[in-house]
This record gives sequence, structure tokens and C-alpha cells, in this order.
Amino acid sequence: MNEEILINHQPHETRIAVIQQGAVQELHIERSTSRGLVGNVYIGKVSRVLPGMQSAFVDIGLERAAFLHVADLWQSRPANAPHGAGGTISSAHSIPIEKILFEGKPLLVQVIKDPLGTKGARLSTQISIAGRMLVYLPHDPHIGVSQRIGDETERQQLRQRLQKLLPKGESSGFIIRTSAEDASDEDLQSDVDYLVRRWRQILDGSQTQAAPALLYQDLSLAQRMLRDTANDTSSLILVDSQAGLNALNEFAATYMPSVAKRLKLYQADRPIFELHSVEAEIQKALARRVDLKSGGYLIIDQTEALTTIDVNTGGYIGGRSFDDTIFKTNLEAAHSIARQLRLRNLGGIIIIDFIDMGNHEHRDQVLAELRKSLARDRTKSSVNGFTSLGLVELTRKRTRESLAHVLCEPCPVCAGKGEVKTARTICYEILREIQREARQFDPKEFRILASQEVIDLFLEEEAQPLALLGDAIAKPIALQCESIYSQEQYDIILI
Repeated sequence: MNEEILINHQPHETRIAVIQQGAVQELHIERSTSRGLVGNVYIGKVSRVLPGMQSAFVDIGLERAAFLHVADLWQSRPANAPHGAGGTISSAHSIPIEKILFEGKPLLVQVIKDPLGTKGARLSTQISIAGRMLVYLPHDPHIGVSQRIGDETERQQLRQRLQKLLPKGESSGFIIRTSAEDASDEDLQSDVDYLVRRWRQILDGSQTQAAPALLYQDLSLAQRMLRDTANDTSSLILVDSQAGLNALNEFAATYMPSVAKRLKLYQADRPIFELHSVEAEIQKALARRVDLKSGGYLIIDQTEALTTIDVNTGGYIGGRSFDDTIFKTNLEAAHSIARQLRLRNLGGIIIIDFIDMGNHEHRDQVLAELRKSLARDRTKSSVNGFTSLGLVELTRKRTRESLAHVLCEPCPVCAGKGEVKTARTICYEILREIQREARQFDPKEFRILASQEVIDLFLEEEAQPLALLGDAIAKPIALQCESIYSQEQYDIILI
């Protein structure tokens, strides 16, 4: 599948769109004021150990302390211990965190998840440094191969080739990436040398710099896209800035010569993100509703705990039967959902409410279409199938903020709730508060400061309850409109 990569480069912001078959499939945005931290290596200082949670907070120089769980703490592996994910040992054999860490201890850590919402960054002491074809694992002495390389013979050959290139006595490990399939021994050797050299620089920095300090910063967004995304299917990489193109050419010449020839400067008068309607796709990716070509639609709601996606038939009535209509809508929705997850960079727990299907064969086909569409996603995901309530559960790895969290902030009026109290509800709250205060204080007058909508209601439909309250407390009640107040804001002044 041919793809184009469009890079809109500005000193303050880089935006990247990945186009496949004329449609935008991925959007990535990085700003100089809030660059992502994933992949960065720090020398940090333990600020607090929590035995009850088997975790610790580590100061790495950010506004909020970062979080380290015992599962992400590398520990020496005893003999016969089972091999755990990420190079750590299984929890049954791990040492309690309070036996390893103490307050004030310096610690070499890597960010594995950016700060999200009110949560600090997530850390690991299992360091990994990514190159073009390899990922270096200083603490984990084994050679792994990307799961995307499915042929077992080829996997074994790649392991053997890499093993011959490693320096004598090298006890660290590597993961062979998909891009290494067609790499020469010289390319692999170059990657090995670069990664080992980088690791030694990090170790030297950890011994000479005081905590907290940044020892290694991951590549910029544009460089990461070249490293992780650009491959043989990338027919063209357009950059709309000469300075940005020069930086990428320099990077590609050193690490990715085969990609350098596809880098081109975009010089047309029309903004680069107007190609393939990328700007319009960004606006659509921020909306709750996603329309399907058939007339159905999706409703996507992102919360701190999970993301919910509701599928509706809308105006689609074109099937041969009711079941057929539902089935076709769900099939189209499955394909669209996979694309929206990539566009919006949604991660964590995702719950999909497909339209109810009584036919089990239809259910299986919808799940198969969803899995097939997600297989093209570079981010790891897992589909758990239908629950007893007819919902589909899936998880998608989340390391960076979603598109909405990068571009948007909670509404200052509703504080992110999506709803505000009605003007009438505020009127009644004000009446109750005046009643309470009249029992405790004896002012000459009560003055209500509120929004135009609330004041208008008091002057019209709610004028009688306000007059009755004034008679009951035997005090005058004045009204004052405040144009800067939102509908839920009000003050009661005692004069």
C-alpha cells in the first residue's frame, strides 16, 4: 500500500499526516513548548516510596513527580525464574520495592508514558534505546525479533546474523525491528555501534551529573516518523520548510540513506495540509460524531478511564432486511473505528457498542473486519471480543496524549462536563441561598449578581417567586447583570 507523508514544519510546531490511498490515516502534532517525553532517559531521585502500592515517586525535574511501579523496576533474575515482560522478573519472584529503593536514592530511569491529565509520567528502569533497525536493551541479554516478521526461518536467520556482529563479551540484548528484514550486515553493524555508543554516553552522564538531570532525549517527531514509519511503501515525503528538510536530510544521510531520496521540498502556494483535505480531517477528528458513507454514524466519547464508541444506523435503510442493514452498518463502522483510533491517537481501554446482532456469523465477521483493520495499525492493540452485554472490549497501547488532549482543553463554562445547569436551576439555587443567609444575617439589602440569562428570568417568569421571598424575609432584593459571568456563576452581596 503506497503512502505519502506530509510534514508541516514550523519553529514552534511540527504537524505530520500519513496518507494511504488518498485518505488521512494518522495525524501527529508536536509543539516546542510541550515536546513528548517518551523515550527520554533521566538520572532521577526517589522522592517517596509507597510499599502499600509497590510503587515510588521519582523526581526527574518535571512539575509533577513521575511514577515507578515495581513491575517496571528491573531486578536481577534468579536462576530458573520465569522471563517476564520488559525484562523484569515475574511478580512471584520480585523483591518488594521498599527493599530496593529508599528516599533520596539516585536512579537511572526512562519515560515509558507521557504525563496524561492529572497523572505524572510513567517510568521504567528497563532502558531501551531505539535505532533504525534495532532496539538496544542494555539490561536484558537476549535477542528478540519483531512479531511482524512472521516467518520463523527468517526470524532465526536474523538472530544468527546479529549474533555474529555483536562485540565479544557483549551481554546486552537487542530487538530486531521490521525494517531490518532487508538490511545488510553493514547496516546492522552501524546500528549496533551507534546504540552501544549512545548507551555509554548515558552511563557517563549518570556518573557525572547530579539528579535530577536529562541524559538522553528521544528524536524529534519528524525524525521519529522517518525512523519508525518511512519504509518501502512510503513513495513520497513532502516537507514544506527548507530548514526542516535540511535537518531531515542530514538525519537520513546518516541513518537512513534509502529514505533520503524520497524527501522532497513542498513549494506550492497552497498550504501543504490542504492536500488530501488534512485540515478538514483534523477538525473532524475533534468532533464527537463521525458520519459513515452509508448514512450511519459513530459517537465517540473520551474520558479519563476509557473511550466509548457507539454505532448507530442513522439514515441507512438500504439492506435487504433489517439484519442485513445492521450487519453492513457494523462492518463499515469496524473499518472506520480502526481509522479513528489512529487519527485521534486513542489508547487505553476502548468499549464499542455495535448495533445488536442476533446472527453469530455476522458477529464473527464484524470482529474479523475490526481485527483486520487494526492489523494495519503500528500501535499494538488487542481485541477481546463481545461481552455478555454485547459490547466489544479492546485495548490500544497509550504512550502519548491523544489528538484532542494536544489541541483542546476543558470548556471554561462547563469544566469539561459537556453540560451546564439551566438558568432556572440557578435561579432556584439563588433563592434557596438567600433564604439561608437571611436566617443568619440582617443586612439592609440583598443584591444578586448573575448572568444575563438568569437576570432576565428573574425579571420575567421567576419574578413572582423572587417577590414572595422578598416579602417573606422583609428585605429588598436587587438584581445586577454581570456580562462576564457564565450561566452557572453568581454572587449574593449583603449590603
